[in-house]
Amino acid sequence: MDNLCQTCAYLTYDEEYEEYVCDAMMDEDDYYHILTSKDKTCPYYRNGDEYKVVRKQM
Repeated sequence: MDNLCQTCAYLTYDEEYEEYVCDAMMDEDDYYHILTSKDKTCPYYRNGDEYKVVRKQM
């Protein structure tokens, strides 16, 4: 989970904590679901590779 969450789509730098935090809009139920899920992937991950789709079309 850590590897994909390092490139979370909602990752922002928090100057107070001096680290990156996930700034996704979620409530306590969403957070609990993420922590207890057997699927260890980050639901807020986005590849960020804008050309991935184009390479598949070639």
